[in-house]
Amino acid sequence: MSKSTTMKSGASTRKATGRQAAKSGFTRKTKFILGAGALILGLGGLVIAARPGPATSSPTAVELVRASAANKSSSRLTATRTSFSFGPISMASGKVKHRYPITNAGTEPVVISKLYTSCMCTTAALVKGGKAGEAFGMPGHTPIPTINVPINPGEEAFVEVIFDPAAHGPAGVGPIERVVTLENNGGQPLELAFAALVSP
Repeated sequence: MSKSTTMKSGASTRKATGRQAAKSGFTRKTKFILGAGALILGLGGLVIAARPGPATSSPTAVELVRASAANKSSSRLTATRTSFSFGPISMASGKVKHRYPITNAGTEPVVISKLYTSCMCTTAALVKGGKAGEAFGMPGHTPIPTINVPINPGEEAFVEVIFDPAAHGPAGVGPIERVVTLENNGGQPLELAFAALVSP
């Protein structure tokens, strides 16, 4: 075999190998792109399939607005005072207590569904007919069940709040503000706030 034949043969072998490599690389890229596209389409299909469909028995938005407006006009939970100050209190003296009078100022019963506080140092109980219900604390620290206690038109009840100034230890010294929330079917939740100046 001559030297020039060997060189031509080597050059054509390199060209053929280069074309196969280019063709092979294009095929890998194409396969990767097609595979990624199929994966994205598959995941998108799963997301769409997992979304809940419209419930057949759910009221329409118009019905919800009408029911809410009717309920707000006929029932309303109010408090004589929505804020209170214990003033200066001492950790050494122990827990302090306050009662907020609440009334249904509407013409239909109001149902209090939940009662909870803004801090684990505070508990609150609904007092109706002279009997105190279970005391509830802060969501996440204590269970906050649905209580569904009705308050009739013109009826008065109380929210009894107990604050433990020593609950936070030395870090709890100074001014504090806490909130008690009553969720109800009469509109916005009723919020009752209190403040204190805590000393050791």
